[in-house]
Amino acid sequence: MKPSLQFRLSQHLTLTPQLQQSIRLLQLSTVELNQEIERMLMENPALEREDHEEGDAAPRAAAKEDAQVKNEPEAPAPSSETDWSGDLASNWRTGGSDDEENDRSFAAPDTPTLRAHLQAQLTLTKLGERDRVLVGLLIDALDEDGYLTQSLEEILALLPPEAEADLEELQIALRHLQNLEPSGVGARSPGECLCLQIKTLDKCAVRDLALTIADKHLELLASRDYTRLKNATGTDDDALRAAQRLILALNPRPGASFAKVEARYVVPDVVVKKVRNVWKAALNPEAMPRLRINRLYAELAAAARSANALSSQLQEARWLIKNVQQRFDTILRVSQAIVDRQRHFLEHGEVAMRPLVLREIAETLSLHESTISRVTTQKYMATPRGTFELKYFFGSHVATDAGGSASSTAIRALIKQLVAAENTKTPLSDARIAQILGEQGIVVARRTIAKYRESLQIPPVNQRKAL
Repeated sequence: MKPSLQFRLSQHLTLTPQLQQSIRLLQLSTVELNQEIERMLMENPALEREDHEEGDAAPRAAAKEDAQVKNEPEAPAPSSETDWSGDLASNWRTGGSDDEENDRSFAAPDTPTLRAHLQAQLTLTKLGERDRVLVGLLIDALDEDGYLTQSLEEILALLPPEAEADLEELQIALRHLQNLEPSGVGARSPGECLCLQIKTLDKCAVRDLALTIADKHLELLASRDYTRLKNATGTDDDALRAAQRLILALNPRPGASFAKVEARYVVPDVVVKKVRNVWKAALNPEAMPRLRINRLYAELAAAARSANALSSQLQEARWLIKNVQQRFDTILRVSQAIVDRQRHFLEHGEVAMRPLVLREIAETLSLHESTISRVTTQKYMATPRGTFELKYFFGSHVATDAGGSASSTAIRALIKQLVAAENTKTPLSDARIAQILGEQGIVVARRTIAKYRESLQIPPVNQRKAL
C-alpha cells in the first residue's frame, strides 16, 4: 500500500487537570481532604491557610453565633489585606489557627498494660527467682485478652536446653499466673477462663452448678439448648436461670480492659437543624479548610508577567481553592436534597425513613449518579437523631399492599422493635415477623427478614430464647 496523509475530524471528551482534581477532591473524606491540603501547602508556596487575626476574633465569633441562630451565611470579616484569591473562596475556614484551643483529641489516662500489671504483682510474691522467670515467660506469651494461646509443650520447646525446665515446672508456673489479677487471666479456653473466675466466688449450690456448666456444657448454654442442659445437669429452671445469670456476669476477656483503644471521632461535614419548622442543612465550619493565596507570592507572579513556575503554582493554588469551594457547595446541595426527602425520619425516626435512590437526587440536582455516589461516600451529616453517613439515607424499597413502598431502613427498624418487645420465652421466628409485617401491609419474604436481622446482628430465634 502506498503511504498517504489523511485528515480526520472527530469529537472526544478530555478531562482537564482542573476537572480531574475536582472529581478527586469530591470523593475524598474530610480526613483525606485535610491530608491532601497539607500536602499541597507543603508543595505550593502560593497557597496558605488563612489565620484569624487576634483583633477580630471576638467579632467573628459573635457573627458566627448570629449566623447559626438565623441559619444565614456568615458575612466575611473586613480585612486590611488584599484578597488575592478574588472570588475563589478565600474565606473557607477550618475553625481557627490556635492549635491548642482547637485540638479536640481526647487523651486517655495512662493505663498500664496487662503485662506490666501482672509483672508488678509478680514482684510482690514470695516466689523463687526461677519460678518468677518461668511465670514471666508465660506472661509474655499472653494475648491482649489475657489468654495463653500457646500450649505449654510449645513454650517448653522454645526454651534453650541450658534452662533445664520440664513440663511440670511450667504447669506450676501457670497455676501461679492464674492466681494473679484480673481473675481468669492465663486461661487456655473460654471455659477455663470462666471456671477460674467462678472458683474465686463464695461456695454455694449455684456456684457449683455454674462451674459444672462452664467446665463441661458451655456450648449447650451458648446455643440456649436448655432442655439438654437440664437433662445433663439434673437441675430445674430456677437453678439453671440463677447459674446463667452468674455466668453472664463474668468477664470472658479479662485482659481487654488493659488494652489501649484509640478513640476515633467523626467530624460531620453538614449539620442539620430545624429553623421555623423547616429542616435546613448547613456546612460545618470545623470541617471546612480556610485557604487563601499568599500575597507576596502573588505580587511576585504579577511582576514576572510571564508563564513561568510562579504563575503555574499560583494558578494551581487558585484551582485548589475553587475546587474545595465547589466540593462543599455540592455536598451542601446534595445534603439539603436528602433532608427535604427524609424530613419524616428527622421528625419520627427510622420507622419513617422513605425509600430513596441515588438517581432521584441526581435528577433533582441535574447531576450524574456517579457524582451523587462520590458525594455521599464517607461524608457525614449531624442530625438531632445522631450523626450518619449520607449513604445511610438511601435504601431499597419493599412493596406494600396499598401499592406504595417502604424503605429497607424502616423495615429494619420495625424488626428491631418487634424483637425488643417479644416474649423471650417464645421469641419471634423470621416467618412470624414476616407475617406480622404482612398484617401491617408490608410484603416481605422470610429470607429477606433473615437478611435484615443478620445485618442488625440480631441472633436467630433459638439463640434469643430464655428460661
